[in-house]
Amino acid sequence: MAELELSAGVVEYEDTGGDGPVVVLLHGVAMDGSLWRHVVADLRDGHRCIVPTLPLGAHRRPMRPDADLSVLGVARLVAEFLEALDLTDVTLAMNDWGGALALVADGRDQRIGKLVITSCEAFDNFPPGLPGNNLRASARMPGGLNVAFTLLRLKPARRLPMTWGRMTRRPVPDEVMDGWFRPLWTSKEIRRDLRKYVLGVPPKAELLRWAEALRTFDRPALVAWAAEDKVMPPEHGRRLAGLLPRGELVEIADSYTLIPEDQPAKLAAHIREFLGNPPDRSGV
Repeated sequence: MAELELSAGVVEYEDTGGDGPVVVLLHGVAMDGSLWRHVVADLRDGHRCIVPTLPLGAHRRPMRPDADLSVLGVARLVAEFLEALDLTDVTLAMNDWGGALALVADGRDQRIGKLVITSCEAFDNFPPGLPGNNLRASARMPGGLNVAFTLLRLKPARRLPMTWGRMTRRPVPDEVMDGWFRPLWTSKEIRRDLRKYVLGVPPKAELLRWAEALRTFDRPALVAWAAEDKVMPPEHGRRLAGLLPRGELVEIADSYTLIPEDQPAKLAAHIREFLGNPPDRSGV
């Protein structure tokens, strides 16, 4: 993992290198860049894939105590990350985490050439669904996040509807989830960072303004949504595609929110086609 010193602290990231088109892939709460591992394995042939680990709970390096880790604060950190690496005409892809939509509303989208929005928080669905509301309730109680994630040491607890059961149709491998949760199990500073984020959601009116601001994004955009999503309503994907002047929508079957886990090959194929580099189907 490479690392970059930013205003909030050190952000680790994976960079496949190469001189192909740059794709930056963003993950959600209590997970890291490994969410995209299968998609990156597909896209790295012909693309430079950069996958930062955002300070959303699975990061190994605590942020500075005074860091702004609200939803908007983390979105601005993404903009700072792109600037620090001097990346331009980037394809920015997001899954689960919808904070990157704030980059457009905040006027920090100049380095983004294309958007790939896959099942994520949108409109007023912050934090999203039953798992998000459960996380917010835990964050509001002293020691609540410690209790909530300690329970996730128990493998059956990971498939409950209020935890991860509605996030994927198939269980995420235990070793992957262990990697996501370990920082929260071992570091009170990481739990502090996550609590700041979970409680840093702006009012509903501001969230809806972020969505409306997508009308100003005049570059290509792909909205790829899980057709059977239980946490991010499929209707939200259709509405987002309708807001984007150059938006196109695909719905992916047999998947819940974490499409990079449930249907990575299908998602990678859609991204390749969107970027003008469709997969080789000659052997199919």
